[in-house]
Amino acid sequence: MRKIRDVLRLSAAGMSKRKIAASLGVSATAAGECIRRARRAGLAWPLPDGLSDEALERQLFPPPAVVAKDRRPQPDWAAIHRELRRPGVTLQLLWEEHRAVHPDGYGISRYCELYRAWEARLSPTMRQSHVAGERMFVDYAGTTLAVIDASTGEAMTAQLFVAVLGASSLTYAEASWTQGLSDWIGSHTRTFAFMGGVPATVVCDNLRSGITKACFYEPAVNRSYAEMAAHYSTTILPARPYRPRDKAKAEVGVQVATRFIIAKLRNRQFFSLTALNAAIAELVTQINDRMSRHLGASRRALFEELERPALKPLPAELYVFAEWKECRVGLDYHVEIEKHYYSVPHQLLRETIWARITARTIEVFHRGQRVAAHVRSSSNRKHTTVREHMPSSHRRYADWTPERLRRQAEEIGRHTSALVEIILQERTHPEQGFRACVGILRLAKSYGRERLEAACSRALEIGARSYSSVNSILKNNLDRQRPATSADGPAIAHDNIRGPTYFH
Repeated sequence: MRKIRDVLRLSAAGMSKRKIAASLGVSATAAGECIRRARRAGLAWPLPDGLSDEALERQLFPPPAVVAKDRRPQPDWAAIHRELRRPGVTLQLLWEEHRAVHPDGYGISRYCELYRAWEARLSPTMRQSHVAGERMFVDYAGTTLAVIDASTGEAMTAQLFVAVLGASSLTYAEASWTQGLSDWIGSHTRTFAFMGGVPATVVCDNLRSGITKACFYEPAVNRSYAEMAAHYSTTILPARPYRPRDKAKAEVGVQVATRFIIAKLRNRQFFSLTALNAAIAELVTQINDRMSRHLGASRRALFEELERPALKPLPAELYVFAEWKECRVGLDYHVEIEKHYYSVPHQLLRETIWARITARTIEVFHRGQRVAAHVRSSSNRKHTTVREHMPSSHRRYADWTPERLRRQAEEIGRHTSALVEIILQERTHPEQGFRACVGILRLAKSYGRERLEAACSRALEIGARSYSSVNSILKNNLDRQRPATSADGPAIAHDNIRGPTYFH
């Protein structure tokens, strides 16, 4: 303030603005502005007595006049924010509708400026623009829930799955035992059923169950997860790694679920997952029915108004969970799935195939074509083989079963039947004796049933238990046997059969 008085004093003494500025250490422009304001205010040096510094400043630099309050009609910004979530709705369209009702309303520039200022006061999640029916965000809460085993008293942990629609923020939550693929996909199917429709896109985190390879540019979606999305006509869009803002709705949804579900249930005990999910369902209803102070409507009301009509309809058939596994066909034209072996066409030896595993079936695909289908069996390390998958030479062998071998042996004679039964019982697995039994029975074609029966009797006496033993008995005694007059001639006494003794 002292410099204002000095500027006026030196100006009255005839000094130029430049010299005044150099003398007082101010700019020439500031000095000239001070002199011009003093002239407009009618002040000259010397100043009137009793004029204080504050009074002098008010005369030279009066405060700006108070602008009257804008009396133009104010738009309902919350309603405008909701309308912008409808497909195809823009600020330009909403402004045109506003001016049609209020011709004296704001211009387009001021209208958009005021809306952006109102929008900036909302939370970061609400600032995002989400078109109705476009996206659903899914994630697991970081905090788990406890379920007590009634029989042991052990506390088990359950995971909390959270899904949030983009436009209405309608929230769904449920507990599951794990974050595995079956629980992950099961939670999705129940979410779609809860919402009564399907969004165009599902935005998820890079959870290992759903995303097999997290990549900034080309993430790889688990095949079962992608198949579920195709069944519901939706698309999986993984968030970029280390970019939580890509799924900000899910982050806020998890925060809401943590505060209004996990925190409220912290002092309650549950003895089954069903009881826990029943309690969660009640709290989810409360979350969706709560009024939003920013938008003046609840999540449920926004969903019914905006989002439900925009969702895709549910498919006619329920999705059946199926897990995909890449396998390599073994030399026995079987693939191992869950500790059981299933056959494929023998032409696919050593080929890489994909197995589609459901609770009841096993389907095998090669280059996109289904080549085999089986009823799922237990994990017992056994084989399920389709006859058509076998080579022709194997089919002939596969026709022999323990029951058939016993029946054929009984038709030849009691000694042959006894020898076959001993061979089958002495092996750890009956299949291991199939070839020996088949070989013995086929000797009847070369030597006749009577001679084979006599040879089997001799083999039982000497403890022989193999095809080679019976074959040797027949060969060594062929010359000493009297020729049979006919296939139906009298039986040859086994006393005429004398061969080397074999012990096996």
